[in-house]
Amino acid sequence: MAYQEQWAEELSLLKSILDKADLEVVKKWGIDTYTCNGKNIVGFLGFKHHFALWFYNGVFLKDKYKVLVSADGEKTKAMRQWRMKSMDEIDEKKILSYVNEAIKNSKEGIELKPEKFAPVPVPQLLADRLKKDKELKAAFSKLSPGKQKEYNIYVDEAKQEATKLKRIDKIAPMILEGIGLNDKYK
Repeated sequence: MAYQEQWAEELSLLKSILDKADLEVVKKWGIDTYTCNGKNIVGFLGFKHHFALWFYNGVFLKDKYKVLVSADGEKTKAMRQWRMKSMDEIDEKKILSYVNEAIKNSKEGIELKPEKFAPVPVPQLLADRLKKDKELKAAFSKLSPGKQKEYNIYVDEAKQEATKLKRIDKIAPMILEGIGLNDKYK
């Protein structure tokens, strides 16, 4: 991870604090993730301008110190970050109170349930291309509904028709290979 050295001392201190909690440490996404009964509770990482703890179901924490933020606005539903920029901001007592509340919530089953899958209609330009190219249409239909949805959103979110067409040209080989748009991140 690119910014781990920049925040090495701070991250080491966070690790020593989290290690005091009654949690299991597992590697997920290449980083330490603290879990309870198989449920993700908290993690930490260094970024360019800050280092952060994140609580996987932080939306349910009381946040009495008003330190939690949503990492990505509308896309992030449950996760909340506690961002810090210096060693002075690390307060073991406060951190452990948040961690213990998160553990309690997890044990009580308080969590945000995933939204039901809602298919996304095939954008017209992609539908036209699929109609013209039978091999591409067959490959697209073999993709899982989730992968189809990723491609539909990717094409549809472009504003200009030229951009949509470029995106269709870019994804066509991936569809023919049977891979999803975001498979390399999974």
